[in-house]
Amino acid sequence: MTNNDLANLLYPNVTKTIDDLEVMYPERNLEKNSEVTRFAPSPTGRMHLGNLYASFIPEVIAKQTNGVFIVRIEDTDQKRKIENGILLGLNDLEHYNYEVDESPIKGGKYGPYIQSKRLEIYHTVAKYLVSIGRAYPCFCSSSDLDNMRKIQESKKDRIGYYGHYAKCRNLTYDEVKEHIDRGDKWVLRLKSNGDFNNQIIFKDLVKGTIKLPDNDLDQVIVKSDGIPPYAFAHVCNDHFMRVTIVTRDDSYISSVPFHLELWNACGFKPPKFAHLLPLNIKDGDSIRKISKRKDPEAAAMFYHEKGVPVEAIKLYFATLMNSNFDGWYLQNTDKSYRDFEFSFSKMSKNGALFDLDKIISISRNYISRLSAIQVYDKLLKWTFEFDKPFYDLITKYKQYTINILNIEREQKKPRKDFSCYSEIKSYIWFMYSELFKNFNYEWQNIKDINEIKTIVTDYIDNYYDEVDDKETWFNKMKMLSDKYGYCSDLKMYKENSLSYKGSIVDISMIIRVTLTSKSMTPDLYEIMRLLGINEIKRRINLLG
Repeated sequence: MTNNDLANLLYPNVTKTIDDLEVMYPERNLEKNSEVTRFAPSPTGRMHLGNLYASFIPEVIAKQTNGVFIVRIEDTDQKRKIENGILLGLNDLEHYNYEVDESPIKGGKYGPYIQSKRLEIYHTVAKYLVSIGRAYPCFCSSSDLDNMRKIQESKKDRIGYYGHYAKCRNLTYDEVKEHIDRGDKWVLRLKSNGDFNNQIIFKDLVKGTIKLPDNDLDQVIVKSDGIPPYAFAHVCNDHFMRVTIVTRDDSYISSVPFHLELWNACGFKPPKFAHLLPLNIKDGDSIRKISKRKDPEAAAMFYHEKGVPVEAIKLYFATLMNSNFDGWYLQNTDKSYRDFEFSFSKMSKNGALFDLDKIISISRNYISRLSAIQVYDKLLKWTFEFDKPFYDLITKYKQYTINILNIEREQKKPRKDFSCYSEIKSYIWFMYSELFKNFNYEWQNIKDINEIKTIVTDYIDNYYDEVDDKETWFNKMKMLSDKYGYCSDLKMYKENSLSYKGSIVDISMIIRVTLTSKSMTPDLYEIMRLLGINEIKRRINLLG
């Protein structure tokens, strides 16, 4: 009996050939240097920062080469799969504005894009491998494998199914048929041609040239339930989706010899590999892989709920991917990260270390560069989901809110108060009369309430005028200071402070605190101009 007979015995219902698949999923019509990349998450929960970083890398490479970015769901681990896991993961990617070309939702000519729905492809390739003598059925039970492992341990042999330990490797057709007729369970194994004493050499886009022992293990490529493990599934999927660069965790490096043997056995041209070090986090004196179970700040939703701009997260990923991005961005603040040319060769060989402070710093800088209208629109979107009362308020006072957000924004060095949208309310709440209640005044040097009332009442009745420009406004503040014994000239005050009750700083401070309750705020002149005379007088009257 021939290998074809064995293939038909094992896969009687598979009618397509590997040539049929080549026709169904042809080479993509792309430019010469365009790359096809993919992100292949498991539907086991919401995305965390490590997932988002792992998807950022292939996405930017695909986009900067006018290529294709695929999201393929690897759901063959049914035990860890959660309800709506696929949709939740895809929604997280959408929220972070990844430009996905093909996915379970967007579709495409190279689908299905869910691993479990591609069984026909896997079985067609598996049948082909049997037909050319590169795969065979194995009927060893778990107890058989345990006994084999114990023997290998006692003899101090390498653990695995290889050589004379591969007891099902040379079963005859009749022996296989007998097992099949009895209904015995079987897995399909690759018949390895490798020699462990030899080395394979391959080039990794991140790590450079790597040498590893050749694979000689007859590893499982289709499980007894008909579902392939990762290795065989990814070879079939990446080939027939025409992926040109495989990005994945560097824990897979040791598996490369087996994977390359699979590619070659199938007659497929292997893609380029980029093995990425995971996003790590400092934990005490040690460093470990970031974990959504251990690290709340690792969850994608953590940043969504805080209102950290997705653009800031992407900028952070850009700095992790290529260290020279920081310098480039400082010189090109008007450009997008997509204008930067990313490179695998410039990725760190030591892995990226998670830095929440850097994310916050990037976020603060990013928000400071937005126009007031842009900040308003993003704040509106965030409050609609997380703070409906404030949403209603800023909707009611749209232009007023935009004007507030514009204080000290359109200048060479704009203020950098806001590191995320969730913080904005805490910085501007006092500008709304509806919220200006139940607070504590942050009085500084002048604390006597009667003196405070006297000075601010005199100021608003006899000095303040809404039509004054800033210079006139400040000069009147100086006049008020001198009137009450507070030096209007800071240089003079430093030289002879004992001659005065205080300085103009103290006078402006009591006006600031009276009107805002805060000792630190943006430009007082702009605040007063926006509040208006009636609201200013109302707040002065609140002093009692």
